[in-house]
Amino acid sequence: MVVAWIAVMAVLIHRSYIQAAPVSLATDLARYGSGAEWRGVYYRGEKIGFTVSQTVPRDDGFELQEDGRLQMSLLGATTAATIHTTARVDATFALRAFEFSLDPGTGAVAVTGQVNGRRLSLSVTTPSGTRTEERDLPEPPMLSQNLSRRLASGGLVSGARYDWTVFDPATLRNAPVVVRVGRREFVPGTATPIPAARVEMEFAGLRTTSWVTDTGQVLREESPMGLITVRESAESAQAMAVSRRVQVDLLQAAAIVPVANRRIDEPRDVRRLRLDLTGVDLSPFELDGVGQTLSGTIVEIRDPQSLQAERADPDARNYLAAEPFIESDAPEILAEAEMAVRGATTVRDRAEKLTRYVNALLDKKPTVSLPSAREVLRTRVGDCNEHTVLFVAMARAIGLPSRIAVGLVYIHGAFYYHAWPEVYLDEGSSRGLWLPVDPTLNQFPADGTHLRFTRGGLEKQALILPLIGTLKIRLVDLELAPNATPILVGREPVDLGPLAIPIPGRAASCCVCGADAAGAADRPFGLTPVRGR
Repeated sequence: MVVAWIAVMAVLIHRSYIQAAPVSLATDLARYGSGAEWRGVYYRGEKIGFTVSQTVPRDDGFELQEDGRLQMSLLGATTAATIHTTARVDATFALRAFEFSLDPGTGAVAVTGQVNGRRLSLSVTTPSGTRTEERDLPEPPMLSQNLSRRLASGGLVSGARYDWTVFDPATLRNAPVVVRVGRREFVPGTATPIPAARVEMEFAGLRTTSWVTDTGQVLREESPMGLITVRESAESAQAMAVSRRVQVDLLQAAAIVPVANRRIDEPRDVRRLRLDLTGVDLSPFELDGVGQTLSGTIVEIRDPQSLQAERADPDARNYLAAEPFIESDAPEILAEAEMAVRGATTVRDRAEKLTRYVNALLDKKPTVSLPSAREVLRTRVGDCNEHTVLFVAMARAIGLPSRIAVGLVYIHGAFYYHAWPEVYLDEGSSRGLWLPVDPTLNQFPADGTHLRFTRGGLEKQALILPLIGTLKIRLVDLELAPNATPILVGREPVDLGPLAIPIPGRAASCCVCGADAAGAADRPFGLTPVRGR
């Protein structure tokens, strides 16, 4: 799932994802003087972009500016995003205001904030419109962009530990950060080695290491997943950052191949799956419930087709409210949702029609974005995050409680990071059930290889970051449908036939496989379908 990679790089590059104003990146870069800090961004030794930042003194404090560009390979498609941010702080580097945005090439999502004590005024703007919100925070917010300067202003004392709270514009939430100052080391520079303090930071469960000078400059920063930023000259930082095709596929590199003595040929044939999860602490995750049972390190997944209605969930109605990126109260979201479920007579029929509709509506394209339902409806392009946020918004708009689930899904021999909705079906007589569905893969319900780790928006999705590169999976037991047959390599796909619901046509083709979007309705980014669910 692409949002996880956004969060990874947001931590690594000071949470500054952004873009764009109406001016070009070249114009943005022109504001940087000789004192600006340029950094190359690398993944497993390959350059995928650059950032540039500077601190400008103002009468009442400082203005922190940062711009850059990232280019990544995601499921075979090269995706680029330009970035831009500005933060205004006082003389002690306390946050006063910020502007933050991300543009994947389809239109910027911008977040601005004004801070008055512990009161935060937010504005979220996309090409589809603007939403505003007021929040009371438990303590004054700080951007992680401030951290190195704040450390330097207090002195980089070896052995010191700081427990701070950082406001993350990508998730619109405060989150704790633990900073530990280590020993002094020499970091290779453009001419001579430069002395700097080794600083360990833990944020959203992800640990990064950086080398910070006494003036607050970050010479190098790295994560355990192979993402690195390195201080470079302006020319070196920009060289090859965006000009050639990126060879390392981030999502493929993060896939987890399970240890197994049996093969899952067709995930939709799985009726029960038992997996042993090791290498990570499982306590922060939501591995129990909605068809999943956790015992020690063993999680059992039952095919969602077998789920039955139980006592009604009194909290289900909490998942009808609009959120900053789930704009279920927008008129265009409601109108599209009503069209999607026209003619459906039961809640199950409405949920299934909506699943099929969202699948057919969006072109399948990995996207580096902060998905907003209104913006997804406008662009009609995206990966699992875009499919999920649009489904959740449309479901809530028509009275179907819905929430985002985040975890892994099994595709062609490996588990990939993924997001999908859980929709609540109220079956009357004080009974109902939460049902996993997958509009990205056109599955109603989702198949039995969907392994949920958590639920919620971007702030919850960041919890899966520590899994990347550390989680190990062993297949303990597998139960298949009685008439399950293996996939034959090279077999022609079965014609799924037209769906008996009104689905708007899409003239564009799938960016990865070149197939028509309608033909790609039941495949994840161009993978060949075998039979419908």
